[in-house]
Amino acid sequence: MKLAVNIDHIATLRQARAAREPEPVLAALLAEQAGASGVVCHLRHDRRHIQERDLQLLRKVITTKLNLEMAATEEMLKVAKEVKPDTVSLVPESPAEVTTQGGLDVLSQKEHLTSYTQELKKAGIRVSIFVDPLKDQIKACQEAGADLIELNTGKYADARTEKERQANLEEVRQAAVFARHSGLEVHAGHGLDYHNVQPIVETDEISELSIGFAIVARAVLVGLTQAVREMLELLQK
Repeated sequence: MKLAVNIDHIATLRQARAAREPEPVLAALLAEQAGASGVVCHLRHDRRHIQERDLQLLRKVITTKLNLEMAATEEMLKVAKEVKPDTVSLVPESPAEVTTQGGLDVLSQKEHLTSYTQELKKAGIRVSIFVDPLKDQIKACQEAGADLIELNTGKYADARTEKERQANLEEVRQAAVFARHSGLEVHAGHGLDYHNVQPIVETDEISELSIGFAIVARAVLVGLTQAVREMLELLQK
């Protein structure tokens, strides 16, 4: 299974002191050299971590795959068309949230997302949608023209009991099967770490995981290269 490393929280640390380091672009290069198949970053409306400068430099130096997470707004559409990441992942965004709270509600805004997806694809950009593991939402993603989806594993990762964890895991697995049978490429992420990732790895229909915070937190102790390599070891079936 492939690993895409989200470098947002390298930038979060930099922005906490309005400093010049740590450098998220260097982190992205180290992640690639350690074996990551791609780099993920989220350009938020409030610019709380990743900045336009980071995104522009990342586009110039990334040799694997650059995945830009963003809200489906006109501002971000303009940015995406200028930078041309390999993939855009459409995500919900709320100013008060600490991190993304759930999948995008595609059903309620399918008309807007369909035209938005068409604009991105005209620019040669693949479109992913971050979505909860629900069949009606996945079907709406397909109808909106998404090339792939990223299943939200947050409920699984946050489960407090083994019964709840297994139920949420099964929900993710069934959603992955449904999505693949619908012709969508399936990725997954949110809340995954070194302790809970392996059951997700066992789901054959999921081809790539997007993991950020856990890797950055581990990197504080062992270094980013080692943190990425340790996660990649867990992704081997």
